[in-house]
Amino acid sequence: MHMKSLTFAIAIAGTLLAIVSTPLGIAADNALRIPAFTAYLEPDNGGARISSKSGVTSWKDASTKVLWFGELKKPGELNVAVELRLPQDANSKLRLTVADQSHDAVVKGAGTNTVTARFGNFTVAKPGYQKFTLESLNASGQSSGDIDALVLDGVTTNNTHFNYKSRRNAASVHLGYPVPKGTNVAAFYCEMTGVEDPVHTYYMACGWHRGYFGMQVNSPTERRIIFSVWDSGGEGVDRKKVEDDNRVKLMGKGENVYTGDFGNEGTGGHSHLKFQWKTGEKQRFVVTAQPTNQTFTIYSGYWFHPEKKEWMLISSWRAPKEGGWLRGLYSFSENFGGNNGHIARKALYGNQWIRTDAGQWLELTTARFTHDVTGKSDRLDRFMGVENGQFFLSHGGFIEGFTKSGEAFPRPATGQLPDIKLPLP
Repeated sequence: MHMKSLTFAIAIAGTLLAIVSTPLGIAADNALRIPAFTAYLEPDNGGARISSKSGVTSWKDASTKVLWFGELKKPGELNVAVELRLPQDANSKLRLTVADQSHDAVVKGAGTNTVTARFGNFTVAKPGYQKFTLESLNASGQSSGDIDALVLDGVTTNNTHFNYKSRRNAASVHLGYPVPKGTNVAAFYCEMTGVEDPVHTYYMACGWHRGYFGMQVNSPTERRIIFSVWDSGGEGVDRKKVEDDNRVKLMGKGENVYTGDFGNEGTGGHSHLKFQWKTGEKQRFVVTAQPTNQTFTIYSGYWFHPEKKEWMLISSWRAPKEGGWLRGLYSFSENFGGNNGHIARKALYGNQWIRTDAGQWLELTTARFTHDVTGKSDRLDRFMGVENGQFFLSHGGFIEGFTKSGEAFPRPATGQLPDIKLPLP
């Protein structure tokens, strides 16, 4: 049994201040410990460090907040504490806000031993996702402590859901488009609109069994249109290990398009155009397949330039050990950086069409939802639906919404055959 710290509380201007005079123990044995390495930082990710080994460290910026998110499935009273480490006899004053209620605590350090800042009881009025915001009330430059865990008493794993993994990315989510059996797909067209635009987001419009085509937010000042095609063979990391007869070969590229290699997710040929695409503005993509014989197919990605009002080639690649058409058509949305997986991502996907090898255009009006392993049990804030006649994907943000993997949705047919006048590759 753990011994309890000696505490007393003082009410100051409506905020509870818990003074911890002797750091003798931690929370109750049956309390939930939410690791600090699952937390997020705002407004600046550089205001502290988060690692799976040490939790939150180097927290000296008083403007930086530490945030946890979790779903509480039942309302009620919640007793909350934070475990941390401070230099011997050093003090740290902290504030925790839950469900619009703020409590303060002062804790004294015990060197390498863990001490506990106890914030008392919070009333959660309704079920749903809750944000736990930890703030420093210390002078700027003073260590607020190295955080080990958020500790919740009064709930169990049966009536809460938190991510306990160090991977803080939102789940990746996908739309799979069924195609009539026996169809040879020579072109795949999709329109896509980014609704939210956090950094580390890749919205992919036209994916197939050998590549992907979409748009990305790389930084606050840089966005890209990306088209990539996978090599043959089984190498997953280093393209230098791929034999020449398994490599895709560049056949052509558009003006100002960068081309090169990629790895660590399979290997292949990568291309991108730096372009500040606009949130809320529809982007148009089409990928084509041209089998040259039974062993090669040329895949080309074209994007409609919204300023020039014309289609442009991003790049064209000859894929070996192929010789077939497009298959496994899909779209997705990915959060490829974990430090902002608490921010919502959403995109619209509409007016999907395919062109057969006979030149016939067919509209695709059904999409099936899937997600990556993170969406299986760690991050359940991921869903799809239909909005204004278009499919949408939403993930991250710890907002309400859940779609079962494999669930299919129809959208209304538009009958709007895409107007595509492509340049030669």
